[in-house]
Amino acid sequence: MPPPLSAGILLYRERGGEAEVLLIRPGGPYWRNKDVGAWMIPKGAVEAGETSAEAALREFEEETGTRLAEVPVPLIKIRQAGGKYVEAFALEGDLDPAAISSIDFEMEWPARSGRLQRFPEVEEARWMTLPEARAMMLPSQLPLLDALEEKLRG
Repeated sequence: MPPPLSAGILLYRERGGEAEVLLIRPGGPYWRNKDVGAWMIPKGAVEAGETSAEAALREFEEETGTRLAEVPVPLIKIRQAGGKYVEAFALEGDLDPAAISSIDFEMEWPARSGRLQRFPEVEEARWMTLPEARAMMLPSQLPLLDALEEKLRG
């Protein structure tokens, strides 16, 4: 069985002559007290009958509450530390990170307690310059920033 495939969008914008990227910090108890190394692109599983681009747009909307109308540009496919592949797309755009509204997920918490609790998929979103993003991002997603820099130079 092939490893799971996810798809996501690296939203970027230009501010004061410098590129910025929108990253999210996941919600839920595992990520609660994590900051450095916890930020990532909005992404999620590609479902049956769905293209990677369709999945990336759906996941972006589910995790930020913002529907993107433009077609994202294929950026790079990476393999994360856990073995999952992520097909990333780039799109220039803007949104207010304070206004994001994510869907929730349900999990048993505390573990083995028998109690189900709901948590937002995304706790926070933030615009970061590329150097800031390099310092804060999930290490296995750092190649996304290299690919975006190449795209912006090219």
